[in-house]
Amino acid sequence: MGSGSAVRVVESCLVAPSDETPRRGLWLSPLDLVLVNRGYTPLVHVYGASDVAGFFDVARLKESMAKALVPFYPLAGRLGVGSDGRVEIDCNAEGALFVVARSDDHTVEDFFSDPSPSPELTKLFAPRVQPPSIMLAIQVTFLRCGGVVFGTAVHHAVVDGSSMFHFTRTWASYCRDGEAAVVEVPPCHDRALLRARSPPVIHPETVPMFSSNLTMHDCVDRSGKSVPATEVFTISGDQLRALKRHCGGASTFCAVSALVWRCVCVARGLDSDATTRLKFRVDIRRRLTPPLPDGYFGNGVVNVFATASVKDVVSGTLASVAFRVKATTERLNDDEVLRSAVDYFETTAAEKGMRAAEDRGNLPETEVRMNSWFHMPMYDTDFGWGKPRMTTRAEAVRGGWVYLLAAGGGGARVLLSLEAATLSKFDVVLRRVLASEHARL
Repeated sequence: MGSGSAVRVVESCLVAPSDETPRRGLWLSPLDLVLVNRGYTPLVHVYGASDVAGFFDVARLKESMAKALVPFYPLAGRLGVGSDGRVEIDCNAEGALFVVARSDDHTVEDFFSDPSPSPELTKLFAPRVQPPSIMLAIQVTFLRCGGVVFGTAVHHAVVDGSSMFHFTRTWASYCRDGEAAVVEVPPCHDRALLRARSPPVIHPETVPMFSSNLTMHDCVDRSGKSVPATEVFTISGDQLRALKRHCGGASTFCAVSALVWRCVCVARGLDSDATTRLKFRVDIRRRLTPPLPDGYFGNGVVNVFATASVKDVVSGTLASVAFRVKATTERLNDDEVLRSAVDYFETTAAEKGMRAAEDRGNLPETEVRMNSWFHMPMYDTDFGWGKPRMTTRAEAVRGGWVYLLAAGGGGARVLLSLEAATLSKFDVVLRRVLASEHARL
């Protein structure tokens, strides 16, 4: 995206639910509260040009969005504070932000020539959310070639990725199918299902699984500007299948996590005796006893850490590293561990203050943050004019962060942010590992 390019906003409005919705303060769970200060995650879905009549008709999009906001009414509310001082969602039906824009500079192909997130991509195609209490914002940008960029920004405190795409699928169904649309699973807004126990019971042995205790740092250039470089690496379907075999039949997430963890440790030249951690999210909806209802609408994930020595990650088999990741997730099959985590996050939110500033900056060099969108239902969002040709994060990520995305042919895309010199070394190491018959360095 060129720095001189521009997008012209032609309309900006609020879309409110099309019918009456509950007017109340929606209590936020501890898993919501820890994300209150995280802000928004901007995504872009790129749709190729089509000669279908009414391609991305704005009136049709608004009408179907208003209908979808009835069952998903928290998205039409505002972030506020209850009488007890606790952050909550004010379900006031004021509406979600809807922006229509045009670009005379860009075509769909521009996104494939440079698919990396960037401040420019965010500035052009992600909605600018004002005021910051808005829960959901949408921007539909019509490109010179006739294609469309569909940008979204949802506040972290209201939903995680699973819940957001639950809403998007429903909206798309209303837009695509009209009166024939069916809401397969209605949203469940009972966040008290994740209420902390009283008194809280926090098991000391489980705290290291959930506690960050990190000191962030800045990677800066001579001008003092933060400069983690971001690049997208593609793993073909054949390479991914071979990698999973080398990892003893591990899942895609465990196998790719093991690969990335190893390559980052080697590229950074970490001391073999140092301790390194891989942080990732685990959806606990079905792991609780009883499980959360289908359609639970909110944040249903916890962040956990897999820990190892650098030499174990670098010199052991990839299968052993993948198993370490899997073993961490399996510890979350214990309801008591999960309830302890909920209690821990409630206590942490109270101690730090729910409006305290979140630590910013890049991760320490011994840390890697793995985020998986591989199985998210975001690649087939069809509003009636076809599926997107590409879906990606718009915002530049922080150093040490990784996103696992799906690619064509059963492959995967790895979006990675590291120091520029380290990123170049990572590329070399990654190619060597993938090319190795035994997946060994």
